[in-house]
Amino acid sequence: QVQLVEAGGGLVQAGGSLRLACTASGRTCKSWAMGWFRQAPGKEREFVAAIRWSDSRTYNAASASGRFTLSRDNAKNTVYLQMNSLKPEDTAVYYCAARYGEYGVLPYEYPYWGQGTQVTVSS
Repeated sequence: QVQLVEAGGGLVQAGGSLRLACTASGRTCKSWAMGWFRQAPGKEREFVAAIRWSDSRTYNAASASGRFTLSRDNAKNTVYLQMNSLKPEDTAVYYCAARYGEYGVLPYEYPYWGQGTQVTVSS
């Protein structure tokens, strides 16, 4: 199986930055993708960004484009989500997810999930 552990959430003022990290262990492989989703209270879980492990190609949701950047560290099996220019509407629990094959944008496409990390952006 695969285990995912997130870190890096917290409280930040609007306009500030945070970097989330997700470390994978277990049955990881080169032909898989890791993604970030978020869920605000009373809302559905939504796609934020994903990275394809084989070539580091990334894909961002429109809400994240220009502000959020994904990167990876192969040696640590870790993916980072750098979030800049944060807004109060970015407040949510952020979840790391993984799947074998191509990245997806829907939660059900990912069988492996982390426990989530809270991000709160104050105005």
